[in-house]
Amino acid sequence: MDSRTEITELIYKTCLRMDAKDFDGYLALCDPAFHYAITAFSPEIRKSMTWLEHDHAGMVTLFGNLPKHNSDHSLLSRHATVYTIEELNGGETAKVTSALQVFRTTLDGGATELFAVGKMTDTVRLSAVGARLLDRNIHLETRMIGFGFHIPF
Repeated sequence: MDSRTEITELIYKTCLRMDAKDFDGYLALCDPAFHYAITAFSPEIRKSMTWLEHDHAGMVTLFGNLPKHNSDHSLLSRHATVYTIEELNGGETAKVTSALQVFRTTLDGGATELFAVGKMTDTVRLSAVGARLLDRNIHLETRMIGFGFHIPF
């Protein structure tokens, strides 16, 4: 499999794992040096806001604490479209830009709505063991997502 296909499949697998709430499977796709952030720009305060930021260990803790949160259990469906893949460092890493749309399906009634949109900027490490997610920054355009959503995108 060529590196572009491997990278694209990695991005899509991360969405599938999160949709299934397979957090261990998601983390298995990540490098031990993984960094994750959700950001958004606020025109009201004219600043970038960081909504969530964790390293690999922080994500393990976040996922482990999810059962303790009073969360909205509506189903989230992540749809990513890989736009660009730029190989860096002689092919050791790649910068990937993707569009992200997240749909929410309520448990009471089953109505589906567009929940959030944004862009994902990922850094992928390529090695003999395969492609692993090294860094993910989800920059949301959506800024009103309500309360009770503790699962990252």
